[in-house]
Amino acid sequence: MSAAGAPQASHPDWRESVALALVRASAARPGPLLPALHALQGHFGYVPAQAVQLLATELNLSRAEVHGVITFYDFFRTTPPGQRIVRICQAEACQAMGSAALSAHAKSRLGIDFHQTTANGAVTLEPVYCLGNCACAPAMLIDERLYGRLDAARFDALVSAEVGP
Repeated sequence: MSAAGAPQASHPDWRESVALALVRASAARPGPLLPALHALQGHFGYVPAQAVQLLATELNLSRAEVHGVITFYDFFRTTPPGQRIVRICQAEACQAMGSAALSAHAKSRLGIDFHQTTANGAVTLEPVYCLGNCACAPAMLIDERLYGRLDAARFDALVSAEVGP
């Protein structure tokens, strides 16, 4: 427990002073909540639970407002991600070219659903709603590396090469 009685963040690098600096750097901007959330997730890899109250206090919002924004946007995570993040495009062009089947295959291959992490912590699987690679649909990212023209066999080969068996 912290001095204030709140549980400690599970992130090993949680520092309230760092989080406070990140939030305050965004506070003067119009609509500061989204930039602050991006800054926190960029630093910690997710938005730690302790950041909700900090954001609410610093930005003069309710905890419910902060929580509502975090849970509305698929981009924000409230738990640490896996070592690698696989994002499969779900936008219309990719859907037309088979992303639903690719997504089903990925979930089966990895043994997880979207927004989940493999038991060994190696991979987090996330949907994304356009990668701007429509001409090469269906597309995915492994971390920040873009791949297109995917099918189940190519997905398996890329995941094995990039992430491991």
